[in-house]
Parts: sequence; structure tokens; C-alpha cells
Amino acid sequence: MAIVDRRTNQFVEDKDTRVSVGIDFPLTLFPNQDGYFKTTKTTIDSIKNNIKLLLQTQRGERVFQPSLGMNVKRFIFEQIDENTEIEIENDIVDTFKVWMPFVDVRDIEVNIDSSTGNANRIGINIVFSISRAPNSLESVGVVLE
Repeated sequence: MAIVDRRTNQFVEDKDTRVSVGIDFPLTLFPNQDGYFKTTKTTIDSIKNNIKLLLQTQRGERVFQPSLGMNVKRFIFEQIDENTEIEIENDIVDTFKVWMPFVDVRDIEVNIDSSTGNANRIGINIVFSISRAPNSLESVGVVLE
């Protein structure tokens, strides 16, 4: 029989600093701690790392997982207009539905950095919440070049 989780804080592993939730990126050596690499201690930090990696992974790049990733980098050398921004947002929402269904995307901002003269840069800021904690909003920003 299934047991319903009625705890107020569902992320029990976040309370214990000895428990690692995921690997922190970029990979950094910390041989004297829990493992060989630096780790994340909270669920939110682990999810933020996963979102950054998902946005930076080109679809078809992963072996045996050809549908993992996004096609955002293909827009870097194209003319960016409102339709392109809508395509990027739709790609993000569709990819999150498949690979991160526990993340509720609240807002997506697509910024083109033309102020520095480098128009081949796309900044993406995502405001999200986790379905198990819908009242807690977090944000992640990624710059693709």
C-alpha cells in the first residue's frame, strides 16, 4: 500500500549536511570531502545544475540519448526576432516536460546581448518551482555563445 508523504519539508536530505544530492559543476576536485568531486548538498542546487546542463547540451550530443538536450545554439548565428524568442521558449518548455517533469517553469526570459557588440550571445533566465514545493521560486541563468 502506498504511503502519502505529509511532511512539511519533503526534502529530508537537505537537512543533513553529510548527505550529498548531486555532483556540482563545473567539476572540481575535493579529495578530502565526501567523494572525489565537489558535490551539491541541497535539492535546489542539484536541480539548478541539471537545468544549466540541459540548456547547454545540444540535442544529439549525448551518445545513446539522442533526444536529450536542446537546439538553442542553432539560433546564435541567425536573425533574432520575436518569433525566434517564441521558438526558444517553446523548445525549453517541451524539453522540460520530457526530461524534468517535476520542474514547473514560471517565466522564461530570452536576452540577446547586442550592447557589447557581440550579437552572437543568447542569455536565458528561467524562473521555476518544484512541483513538491510550489511556493518556492528559484531562478537560473545561462549564457550561450
